[in-house]
Amino acid sequence: MGVSLAVGDKVEDFELLDETGTPRRLSEFLAKGPVVLFFYPAAMTSGCTAESCHFRDMAADFAEVGATRIGISRDTVERQARFARTNELGFPLLSDPDGTVARQLGARRTIAVGPFLTRRMTFVIDVDHRILEVVHSETSMQSHADRALEVLRSRPRP
Repeated sequence: MGVSLAVGDKVEDFELLDETGTPRRLSEFLAKGPVVLFFYPAAMTSGCTAESCHFRDMAADFAEVGATRIGISRDTVERQARFARTNELGFPLLSDPDGTVARQLGARRTIAVGPFLTRRMTFVIDVDHRILEVVHSETSMQSHADRALEVLRSRPRP
């Protein structure tokens, strides 16, 4: 625990509630194509809004490579719903209130930075549950979506 998963590692299946309160499994998303799972510290904050809106604005690019974008934070289902609605995000936001999935993938901080226990990290996950890329940047809000798309565009297509 506490060690971040790396390129080539397999991500175990998990289930969390989305912004509508519906239980969603990673395997359900991966059945449709690769997944870009991005962890953000807190909904409705400036950096997380900028990052999420950049993912939103690249919807056509991600659709082109068959990828599903999924945001994940410790926020409640209600706060995720408000965040999604306010910014018209158009992709699932998962609620990980106990940080269980963040811990599983290594996106949970051992020491909180202010109120934030979740690191800003993005995992590009292929249909076989293997990680294609991990993006670490707490300050470059656009680098997560940009790098994920770059990796998916260069991935051999079946």
